[in-house]
Amino acid sequence: MDQAVNQRRRNFLNTAALGIAASQAGLIGGVAAAPPAASSGASGISPASSRFTTIRQVRAGVLDIGYVDAGPADGRPVVLFHGWPYDIHAFIDVAPILAAAGYRVIIPHLRGYGTTRFLAADTPRNGQQASFTADALAFMDALKIDRAIVAGFDWGARIATTLAALWPQRFHALVSVSGYLIGSQEANRKPLAPQAELQWWYQYYFATPRGELGYRENTHAFARLIWALASPQWKFDDATFARSAASLDNPDHVAISVSNYRWRLGLAPGERRYDNLERQLAAFPDVTVPTITMEGDANGAPHPDPKAYARKFTGKYQHRHLAGGIGHNLPQEAPRAFAQAILDVGKLV
Repeated sequence: MDQAVNQRRRNFLNTAALGIAASQAGLIGGVAAAPPAASSGASGISPASSRFTTIRQVRAGVLDIGYVDAGPADGRPVVLFHGWPYDIHAFIDVAPILAAAGYRVIIPHLRGYGTTRFLAADTPRNGQQASFTADALAFMDALKIDRAIVAGFDWGARIATTLAALWPQRFHALVSVSGYLIGSQEANRKPLAPQAELQWWYQYYFATPRGELGYRENTHAFARLIWALASPQWKFDDATFARSAASLDNPDHVAISVSNYRWRLGLAPGERRYDNLERQLAAFPDVTVPTITMEGDANGAPHPDPKAYARKFTGKYQHRHLAGGIGHNLPQEAPRAFAQAILDVGKLV
């Protein structure tokens, strides 16, 4: 009985602490913080009624980027990048933890998501790897962020890793779910084993006109299927999915998604402006900044074995394996663990 009482006390304190942090950061609820009953529970996962209250906009490179900026303005910056087909709400429970710890938490919508828009109608709706890297660097420059911790999952992990690899002077440290995800068109020419190819079924679907039309006509249903396949043990509800799915209504989302997967297979051209960046990334540069990589035990999406990429991180390095049915959207499924990795990697600097 004493153990049960202590556990309830710990749960109450955890819930209260996270609710206070979220309120101070101004992150959740409609126009104000959620009431205590709607705060995160012991798992750290808040209800779908929790959402970011203020989306700012900044012109950066070829985009007008929508982003969240939470926590103290003079705190150490940490920039978080989401993946496909998710959005900034993957970090809804990570942000208040980091903000309460004194970090300035910055979370941009990628090109093709949320309120991010292209500045010019004739800019190619290009989803190649280096375009996201260039967007991210221009975004940091526009906000006058000289150095930051950078972190992400899925496409966001690739963005974070490319930044840390090519501009180590700009980044204190890196947290990357699924590790080293930098790729190249040349490397993608090599076929995988049949079972591995099966996991990439949607990449081949997008390579066809039928696939592009199918994703355009069924974007939300398609994305929900990806969520379920990538995180088979995550019991997200309709409202949680709908909160993020609204970001997929961006007018450029389908074009960017299709371009991304076609470019990987060499079926869509890149832009000349990114040629130099792609050449640097195709050399698979080492990451020298302090890094923590993470993986959930129930990741249903394609991902490399941690042993295959550990040698690419030549600075201070740790890998964390999360048990308990954690899938592909690790920051949203295990927000405390993801936030803790950022707090810990900051101490390795």
